[in-house]
Amino acid sequence: MKNATLHQLKVFEAVARHNSFTRAAEELFLTQPTVSMQVKQLSKSVGLPLFEQVGKRLYLTSAGKELYTTCRELFDRLLQFEIAIADLKGLKQGALRLAVVTTAKYVIPRLLGPFCQRYPGIDVSLTVNNHAWVLESLADNRNDLYILSQLPEDIDVKVHPFLENPLVVLAQRHHPLAQERNIPLKRLAEEPFIMREPGSGTRKAVQKLFDEHGLELKVKLDLGSNEAIKQAIAGGLGISVLSLHTLALEGHSSQLTILDVDGFPIERYWYIVYPSGKQLSVIARTFFDYLLNEGKSVAEATAFQGVFSKGRRPDG
Repeated sequence: MKNATLHQLKVFEAVARHNSFTRAAEELFLTQPTVSMQVKQLSKSVGLPLFEQVGKRLYLTSAGKELYTTCRELFDRLLQFEIAIADLKGLKQGALRLAVVTTAKYVIPRLLGPFCQRYPGIDVSLTVNNHAWVLESLADNRNDLYILSQLPEDIDVKVHPFLENPLVVLAQRHHPLAQERNIPLKRLAEEPFIMREPGSGTRKAVQKLFDEHGLELKVKLDLGSNEAIKQAIAGGLGISVLSLHTLALEGHSSQLTILDVDGFPIERYWYIVYPSGKQLSVIARTFFDYLLNEGKSVAEATAFQGVFSKGRRPDG
């Protein structure tokens, strides 16, 4: 083991956790041949095979299981060491690792701007991925903080709401319903919908609303990105429900408009989440407090003027 490197151990841990060379390569932003070579070299250092292939499935050998347990313990100790060093350095230097769901990319980078200007010595790693991936990362304690709009049900976590995340109905600006007011949900149900993939938090919220009113949600098109959905709406393929934050940087020339529909906006929130019992570094705690105290004001100040007032109810 004297020739094994920390990089090889990190690659091995990712492969073992995913039971997949391909998924490990995607997570680490490496090619699959590179991942395979790193594991092969590590196996040579150990002197025993670490994985065995049975059909299309990948399994840890006895040596692999022992090494995986050791890796997790080692990385946990290294994380505690990093936290201790960060605390000694204070806010002058250090790292902040964030994992956020896809829709949060419309708000978190704008919130990071003033924070990084205030603390220029902090290096930020921001990972944007789908809800399932962020939950997996949360369960494995890979990052400092996590931003979610749909809370986990089977992970013991600390949860703190910090920003409203209303869901609004979007249509092409010249859509026949664009000038209507108090559109009944039953009328909306006649329209073809463009939605995120099944399992997304937004789609679940919309489906729940329609189910409560005994209405069918007619999904014409599934798309994996909010930007693709916005383009499809602009092209007249249908309407959709998205976070109001997806419009934060849309100007007067936007091809989209918010429909005035009964039951909308659906009130949701962005949450700061981290595992229960996790010790936050000084840097993570400072960013946590920043989101709670300044997140809303910064989000509104850095958005296109008036966009958030459009998403509020008349009495709100």
